[in-house]
Amino acid sequence: MGLRSTPLRLTTVRTRELGEELRQARVRTRARAEKVSRSLGWSASKLSRIEHGERGVDDLDLGSLLGQLNVDIATRERIRFLAGERDLGSFLRSHDGTLSDNLLSLIIHERAALTMHKYEPMVIPGLLQTVDYARTMIELNGVETPDEVQPLVEARMRRQTVLTSQNPPGAVFYIHEVSLLRGVGGNKVMHDQAMRLRFMCDWPRLVLRVIPMSAPGHPVLAAGFNLMTFARPVKPVAYAETDVATVFTEAPESIKHYERKRKVLASLALDAEESRFVFAHWADFYDLREDRDVEGSDVA
Repeated sequence: MGLRSTPLRLTTVRTRELGEELRQARVRTRARAEKVSRSLGWSASKLSRIEHGERGVDDLDLGSLLGQLNVDIATRERIRFLAGERDLGSFLRSHDGTLSDNLLSLIIHERAALTMHKYEPMVIPGLLQTVDYARTMIELNGVETPDEVQPLVEARMRRQTVLTSQNPPGAVFYIHEVSLLRGVGGNKVMHDQAMRLRFMCDWPRLVLRVIPMSAPGHPVLAAGFNLMTFARPVKPVAYAETDVATVFTEAPESIKHYERKRKVLASLALDAEESRFVFAHWADFYDLREDRDVEGSDVA
């Protein structure tokens, strides 16, 4: 009787993250996949399927692979934690005292998405922020020294390149007008941010829709999320951020919940052309106030 092979399976958020961690560990050693596979006595496709999250990896194979890659202790512990997790449909990733921009699961899913629908209730979404707006928000989050702030700003800017890549996702952002009303970093910062949003209205495959101050209240406005879809057979994924962690979910009932939220937001929001005029209005508003800029003040 021949050895039983592990069958291909539908990938999950967890297995894709695990596979990417293993791929990055291999890339850091500058080892080609073919060489690693030969060293382990594996077929040519086995490592590829593991790195793409399409095949399970047992403790023996994982130990052999980690030993071959000679990974550091912190990476080894992180990978073993991922391998030991159960696929329950939802899981949480801690920000580990920083922000969400460096979360591997967030990065790989935003980059793989065919579509995304993103909403933030009180601030401009990170994927749309200017450098100065991002820096101000990061500083307001309690990051104090320039040596700590700058890497986080750079991480956010790198994350934004998903919108300017060769094949960007079809993205819709719902931006509440309150995020334009509340001044962050002063009038110049807000003028530049509003102008950036105005210009982004012309980007391909990107739609910005403002939820006006006049829109009625609704529970869906309370919390932000990003709902993403992918090439089949990968299931949709949503994530929601808290101050200290991000929750990812692919459970069908959870996805239905976020789809309902998306539909309500669409019913409350202005269309793309109306939103363009809102951004232009706020850019003009802050432009007129730049000569009496007061750092950190609200505007009304």
